[in-house]
Formats: sequence, structure tokens, C-alpha cells
Amino acid sequence: MNPKLLPLTFFVVIFSCMVSCSPEENNSTPESETLAPVVLHFEYSPVELETMALINNYRVSIGLNALERINYVSHKSEEHDNYMITNNVVNHDDFVARSENIIKVLGAKKVSENIAYNYNNAKAAFDAWLKSEGHRENMEGDFTHFGIAVRENPVNGRKYYTNIFVKI
Repeated sequence: MNPKLLPLTFFVVIFSCMVSCSPEENNSTPESETLAPVVLHFEYSPVELETMALINNYRVSIGLNALERINYVSHKSEEHDNYMITNNVVNHDDFVARSENIIKVLGAKKVSENIAYNYNNAKAAFDAWLKSEGHRENMEGDFTHFGIAVRENPVNGRKYYTNIFVKI
């Protein structure tokens, strides 16, 4: 072999190995940036639909916009209902994480939440929220969308309501 071609041959071999042995491109998003898939389907029960209608009818009656439902927000509400049932509590635990998730996934500007416990029907839960200053402020707030879930504890039959309000 010609000694002058040796460096060129060496370079071609090394370059070929680098190209053929290099790892495949990783087009995946780093785990810290991965978002949960947006829930597109949510089965609303009659009590959930009635509660949403009561809230929207009230808002319209006082000159506010009706809110559009977002299935993903209802899914997050359902997760909180299930948490409260599993842990036998009635609270806003993890609201910051829920709201930050909704802000990140949906691009929301503002998030608020109402919960209710042990009301047998939509009207009773709505009336309780209306009588409570903080809950009423949420229903009357500067929001554009909402979601709701009502779940029943299979052990005692009591209902848990989580209603999340969102401004997008």
C-alpha cells in the first residue's frame, strides 16, 4: 500500500465507523417535559350534566358567559374525587399540582376549584356552593371553561363533587 494513502485510508475508516456506529437520533422529549395525554373522551353522568347546567344557567342569569366543558378538566376532577374516596377525606389536597398540570397541558391562565361532599343531587350541591362566599366567587369568576366529576363512595354511598374552573 502506498504510504501516502495510509492517512487517508485511516481517516475514511474512522469516519465510516463514526457514522455507522453512532446512536440513532433520539426524538423523544425528556421525561421532565413529557405531558400526560389530553383526555378527549369523558362519560358525563346525568348529575354531572345537571350540575354544569345549573352553574351555567346561574352565570348567564347574572350576565356572565356560560362556561364550556373540557373533558381533560373533568378527568382531573375525577382523579381528585377518587383520591378523596380512597383516603376518606374531603379537601383540596394537591390542588396546586392539579392546577399546574392544567396550566401546562391546556395553557390555562387561571384555575380554581369547588368541592362538595354528601349531597344527594346536583341542586343540593349547587345551592350549597351558592350560599358559600368562596364557592360562589369561583362560580362567578372570570373563567371560560370548566370540568366536573361526581363519584360515589361504594362503601357508604356518599357523593364527592369536584368542579374545576379554568380560564384559557
